[in-house]
Amino acid sequence: MNELSLIQMLGKLVVMISLLLAFFLFTVKSHHRLANRFFASFLVLTAVDLSGFFIYPSILAFPVLETFRLSAAFLQMPVYWLYFSAFCFTDFKLRPQHALHALPFLLFNIVFSLPLALPGSEPAHARVLFQIIGELQFVSYIAACFLVLKKYKAIYRENYTNAALSIHKWLFQILLLSCIAHSIVVIKNFFGYHDNMSLYLSANMLVALIALGVMCWFMLSALYQPDLFRGVDSQLALTKENSIEQKNKTKAPTTTNEADPQVQSQIAFLQQYMRESEIFLDASLSIQQLAEKLGMPVKDLSMLINHEMGQHFFDFINEYRIQKAMEFLRDPTRSEQSVLEILYEVGFNSKSSFNTWFKKISHLTPTEYRKKHS
Repeated sequence: MNELSLIQMLGKLVVMISLLLAFFLFTVKSHHRLANRFFASFLVLTAVDLSGFFIYPSILAFPVLETFRLSAAFLQMPVYWLYFSAFCFTDFKLRPQHALHALPFLLFNIVFSLPLALPGSEPAHARVLFQIIGELQFVSYIAACFLVLKKYKAIYRENYTNAALSIHKWLFQILLLSCIAHSIVVIKNFFGYHDNMSLYLSANMLVALIALGVMCWFMLSALYQPDLFRGVDSQLALTKENSIEQKNKTKAPTTTNEADPQVQSQIAFLQQYMRESEIFLDASLSIQQLAEKLGMPVKDLSMLINHEMGQHFFDFINEYRIQKAMEFLRDPTRSEQSVLEILYEVGFNSKSSFNTWFKKISHLTPTEYRKKHS
């Protein structure tokens, strides 16, 4: 089997996996329905793009289809960004203005479908122009995805517990992988402008292998971590926004030397409730749930924890969980209980997150702490 035949075979395999995963995401019942459809659409567009590995040059007999295949790349990044937005934020809705993201796709098809669209220009010139536009589009949407993740993480840490870091880490890895894969594609395209066919084929082989690896990773992640992600409400105001709003409402400056007795009373009440109720043992606890139990507005509780106590809700709850875990590890009646059982009992659902927090607070690993206090 020669190198070109191997590239075609890998291309067919990647396209098949992409379409199978897309079909699964389109049909599976899930509360991430909109996000799943965006991701499935992204996979279909990717499959159309990667079909170039094995349908070229036979598709040249159908220039309209080849134009559509090339222009599909202009829809990939907008759909990719929509997927991130819908996956991170439960209140995300598709709106008419989102159709504007399809403008590069439409322009590409118009330019290459109408020979007189660019008078005096060679088609090759237009192709180079759209490649430049495509690169600018990629950079813009990758930056937009990073901003979505940044907002998601900030809202999650102030309003939810558990899984936030693992969610952020997984999505961050997707973005980095996209940047690496795209960089290799750019290098591959660069070789296409030169006469060195051996280097061009080798670059195509590398792109095909990376695409296959990425698709397999997506598929395994969908199989092994189906409930890993949890969306947040993007309309939840961050503490700094509430703080600014509160300052604007305040007519006179507050004293800086004396703590507000009402605030101190609220903090004491909160700490007492946490110790007595042990509500932090609930692995899915959110600030909305805690506010309901305390009979406080969510905004006031968020300000109390994040602004007055100087902690994110995520940190505030996990400190109580670690203290409880330390209590269990010191308990001789629990000596036969494994660390894994304890971390689940105190509200964690990730061993790595538990170990990180435990060492941060006790400066020891859970096993070292248990040995020291046995």
